[in-house]
Amino acid sequence: MTYTLPPLNALRAFEAAARHLSFKLAAHELHVTPAAVGQQVKALEARLGVQLFDRLHKQLILTAAGQAYLPGVSEGFRHIAEATLQLKPAGAALLQLGVHGSFDLRRLELARFRSAHAEIGLRVLHPAGLHELVEGKVDLLIARGLGHHPGYRCERVDEGSGLGDWLVAPEGTADCPEIVSFREWLRALPVANPLANRRPRLVGGAGS
Repeated sequence: MTYTLPPLNALRAFEAAARHLSFKLAAHELHVTPAAVGQQVKALEARLGVQLFDRLHKQLILTAAGQAYLPGVSEGFRHIAEATLQLKPAGAALLQLGVHGSFDLRRLELARFRSAHAEIGLRVLHPAGLHELVEGKVDLLIARGLGHHPGYRCERVDEGSGLGDWLVAPEGTADCPEIVSFREWLRALPVANPLANRRPRLVGGAGS
């Protein structure tokens, strides 16, 4: 059976924009520009022959067609994600960690983590950034910046304010056992007491 599907990037742009009701926040999540999201959605509407959004002044509203389309698209992405997770080797929970290029990996004591958590197959991509997290190449990211990423849970790794190192995970998977284990490991590390007594920051907002 051959499936007739729109381009995946266009579907991702629609699904993110529909959840946030904002091209701007969808762009933050997908690590592209708002204009790129708008263009992808416009191309999808042209391909489908229906209007999915009403674009009002500083407001984005789903049309009846958009409201009907969103649940199926979201469910499809969920099934793909679940099917992908089933590919993990039996008995091993894989955790793909991305780390920005200037971070000193020795701070993480990864050999000790692997020894203490033999049930977790930890893989590290270094360097990595938000693009790799958005594309699903990593499950968890230590990023350099201000920690403002809509749709993601951001927790500061180092001390201080302003630019710093942040542990960033998609809000939907931020509490999965593997990520919780790594987060707790960071909190227990003695050097600079990373993540100690810090509450997660959830960043969101409205507007298009």
